[in-house]
Amino acid sequence: MKTKIIKEFGTPCLIIDLDVVERNIQRAQKLCDKAGVANRPHIKTHKSPLLAKMQIEAGARGITCQKLGEAEVMADAGITDIIVATNLLGAARSGRLAALQQRIALKVCADNPVVLEAYSNAARESGRPLDVMIECDTGQKRAGVETPGEALALAQIINNDPMLNFAGLLFYPALDTWPETQIFLDKMIRGFAVLGMRHGIISTGGTPNFPNIGKLLGATEHRAGTCIFNDRMMIEAGFAQQGDCALHVFTSVVSRGGEDRGILDAGSKTLTSDTGGLDGYGLIREYPKARIHKFAEEHGFLDLSRCHTKPEVGDILRVIPNHVCVTVNMVDQLVAVRGDTIIETIPVSARGMLI
Repeated sequence: MKTKIIKEFGTPCLIIDLDVVERNIQRAQKLCDKAGVANRPHIKTHKSPLLAKMQIEAGARGITCQKLGEAEVMADAGITDIIVATNLLGAARSGRLAALQQRIALKVCADNPVVLEAYSNAARESGRPLDVMIECDTGQKRAGVETPGEALALAQIINNDPMLNFAGLLFYPALDTWPETQIFLDKMIRGFAVLGMRHGIISTGGTPNFPNIGKLLGATEHRAGTCIFNDRMMIEAGFAQQGDCALHVFTSVVSRGGEDRGILDAGSKTLTSDTGGLDGYGLIREYPKARIHKFAEEHGFLDLSRCHTKPEVGDILRVIPNHVCVTVNMVDQLVAVRGDTIIETIPVSARGMLI
């Protein structure tokens, strides 16, 4: 396989094992089915309409995107049930949100009145109301309102605006804040009853949160992205093992300037500088004690001091990235294989989207 890859594509090259991909898709679907929640996979990991359709065919209810540009690509491929799980202020102000809303009925996310006003204007421009979910923070300290009172105030704004429809709540609890999330949701549901509103979709998120899926009473959907490929962070989190990692970066050893060091042809432009909080920049399958300790743009610096046997110049190594989502975003195509057979190249059609 390594010889076939380098002859046809060279290195560095991103390879996905379709057998593992399909197994991972089925695993995520079964976890959602068992918990009684719909599966709405996050395509920010693979950015491919082909892979998104594989997930939908396996039972997923639509998809989640992180950028409007990703949603545009998915809509072009015929996928129409889409949540965009971030504040789309720039996309709304630029006119692109209105243009896509004219084509398909989107579900978007907000956590403040400024974004809601921009959404209202975009919906008016599109000629039809826009479905809006409220993002709620219960521990990640990223985007999202922090109190039920704030969320209910936004829900009232949405309810009072003829161009906006309230569509539900979006959560990404920290691993240890699901009890607090339940308290938050229970208060919200009581508040909705007072306002005479339906709570709509209750969405939870994250591959690392699969062990908690089903613990939030009232949840209706789960968003997870990394699980289709898995990566070194998911191994560290205990969700995956090496055999569950469907994507590898094939990279060549191009220099061995010293006994305990070497150079790969995969640097920060391939594996990216995102460590994911781990030591080094990837797990080398053939030499797990080797450490990719530093990057130049096109070079990965190897520390081989802990290896009993060491790679030679010309060897091709398989690296599991620390964070697969950002690694995929660096390339135009994935090479799909089954066993030792190269099946096809899959365009990463939604990569590099800024808006």
